Amino acid sequence: MKPSTSADPFIKTAALFTVAVTFFYLGKHWSNRSQQQLIFFTTTTTTDQISISPNFNKFFNISAIINPNQTPETVKIKKSGVLNEDGTMSDEFEVGEFDPDFVDEAQSDVKDNSNDEVKLKVKKFELCKGSMSEYIPCLDNVDEIRKLESVERGERFERHCPVEEKRFNCLVPAPKGYREPIPWPRSRDEVWYSNVPHTRLVEDKGGQNWIRRDKNKFKFPGGGTQFIHGADQYLDHISKMVPDITFGQNIRVALDVGCGVASFGAYLLSRNVITMSVAPKDIHENQIQFALERGVPAMVAAFATRRLLYPSQAFDLIHCSRCRINWTRDDGILLLEANRMLRAGGYFVWAAQPVYKHEQNLEEQWEEMINLTTRLCWKFLKKDGYVAIWQKPFDNSCYLNREAETKPPLCDITEDPDNIWYVNLKACISQLPENGYGVNLTKWPARLQTSPDRLQSIKLDALLSRKELFKAESKYWNEVIASYVRAYRWKTMRLRNVIDMRAGFGGFAAALIDQNLDSWVMNVVPVSGPNTLPVIYDRGLIGVMHDWCESFDTYPRTYDLLHASYLLSVEKKRKLDSVYISFLSSKMKRFGRPICYT
Repeated sequence: MKPSTSADPFIKTAALFTVAVTFFYLGKHWSNRSQQQLIFFTTTTTTDQISISPNFNKFFNISAIINPNQTPETVKIKKSGVLNEDGTMSDEFEVGEFDPDFVDEAQSDVKDNSNDEVKLKVKKFELCKGSMSEYIPCLDNVDEIRKLESVERGERFERHCPVEEKRFNCLVPAPKGYREPIPWPRSRDEVWYSNVPHTRLVEDKGGQNWIRRDKNKFKFPGGGTQFIHGADQYLDHISKMVPDITFGQNIRVALDVGCGVASFGAYLLSRNVITMSVAPKDIHENQIQFALERGVPAMVAAFATRRLLYPSQAFDLIHCSRCRINWTRDDGILLLEANRMLRAGGYFVWAAQPVYKHEQNLEEQWEEMINLTTRLCWKFLKKDGYVAIWQKPFDNSCYLNREAETKPPLCDITEDPDNIWYVNLKACISQLPENGYGVNLTKWPARLQTSPDRLQSIKLDALLSRKELFKAESKYWNEVIASYVRAYRWKTMRLRNVIDMRAGFGGFAAALIDQNLDSWVMNVVPVSGPNTLPVIYDRGLIGVMHDWCESFDTYPRTYDLLHASYLLSVEKKRKLDSVYISFLSSKMKRFGRPICYT
């Protein structure tokens, strides 16, 4: 063996030190001191020492070293607006004509935690046939309507929804030449012909001042069959007949049955009255479409064999002007439905030929109406010209004091007058609450923010008191809408027709009013949750019950804004088809208008 020497460790250490010093010197002086170097901080607590990167003030051609065939990773930024051609997002836009070529396939790449790339391909939505531009699935289901055993009571105008395998998953097209709707309030008096290209009403009702065509527009003079001189004059006439009818105070929510093009409701808006204008999709099938295009609250509905989708004591006034309804048929079952929806102490206004004509058959109809309303305990107030007005009682005392066996009878005490989803009509009188709920309401506009008595009767699974929940919801939506107005400039977006697809107590709609947005809201209460519709109407708002597993009873392109707060997350429990809800949303929404999911 070769003997080791004691000098070997010393030699190795000296060599290592020399190499380290050499590399340190070269690294320190390799580049010019005026060039910025990478930044390093000392570990001491004294003032930080910073070195300068050598790349300071240098410019590099990055594109020269990037593979042109490589797809860059997309960064998704949440923002509301319209995507421009250059890929930027903008909230400055105008809505133009609908171009079917924009219906393209969408593809999304998603990476999971294992770094494996998963490609998700969204199936292309095809366009529906052009003939379906006004298609309403549950009202235009010809196959089911043909199977009806009878249609003499209007059954064909009620809901007959297609079974799941026959549902349409396609985009409802707009009519040719469709244009952005004329904004409110101009739309009250005129709409584009190309948006509702039908002249049947012009031909049938032009002489009654309903509607007329003027080149590329329809004009609405404001008349109706029984008020050809205009709705304003007609409303003044009603107020003079019964001075207690004070529009915009004790009369806030009205129902116009067989509404035509909804001029009655359109002119009530300026008097702070919101009107649910309803009519069936009959021979004048586009009357509701005209109303909605004008920016007036309206919905396709029919008095036939089922309850309408509105709660008991909903309307302060119900109006029927030549509404083509036989109120006295089948023991007065249709007028009994009107009675259910009419608020205690509310008014029924009837303008029809039996009121003023003296032909024998019409006089017989008048006598039948007087007889029936007397048995309903309605107080006949006045008849003047072609208008007659009744008032519903404030409590059950008159009902209970009727002679025995008087028809129609009172409904069973267990009968829920607010049970309305696919419920058949019954020829009985809905009793009023013994506690007087729904009667003593605050006058408008204080009514909007006052928690009503019927709030206490809502079945809720909640730990907080109902009044606290009511106040909390109102405060929440006031703050949210105020931020939307500031951030998204909602007041410039022309949001006229709005639907709240899960309305709760109506806080969203109330907040729009508080923010002075020129909108009206259809408040929808899903059947899967508590029935809060009585509270919504007691606040002076309108709404309807609905099951979002089915199509909504409105025309395509109805709404400027669809608002759905936690709708999909809640309805997942019922296995709601998200593709179908997207179809319904696209059908109801006007082109270029937003959908607001929260």
